[in-house]
Amino acid sequence: MKIETKYTGTIEIEESRFIRFEKGIPAFEEEKSFVLLPFEEGTPFYVLQSTTTQEVAFIVINPFQFVPGYQVKLPDSTIEQLDIQSEEEVATFVMLTVKEPFEETTANLQAPVIINAAKQKGKQLLLSNTDYLTKAQIFKQPVKGEA
Repeated sequence: MKIETKYTGTIEIEESRFIRFEKGIPAFEEEKSFVLLPFEEGTPFYVLQSTTTQEVAFIVINPFQFVPGYQVKLPDSTIEQLDIQSEEEVATFVMLTVKEPFEETTANLQAPVIINAAKQKGKQLLLSNTDYLTKAQIFKQPVKGEA
């Protein structure tokens, strides 16, 4: 199937790669079908692209590569909703707010996107009772003398 993407134009993609978000994504509840695409080869960035609306595309990363000790405890309701049978089925991403300069880009660690890669089901999970920020600066390198 052909879809229009925000960053790479028209692409051909197998419908089996579509990820179903039963309740959409907060603020985009009508968007229920997405596909995960590499942003650029050789980078850790991905695009969570709506399969129906070209402009709806989120830059995402695997938070475990950037945030030491990052943890997400999935509630039973999420495990049920996504039909998760094992930990190996789960892929976790966080959305970025890209800024100039890029080092100012932030990640929403409080609302990870959980995907059951085996069943192609997804959900943005809103974590409560957490110290994680919605605008965490994860790309800034500490300057000498900073902790």
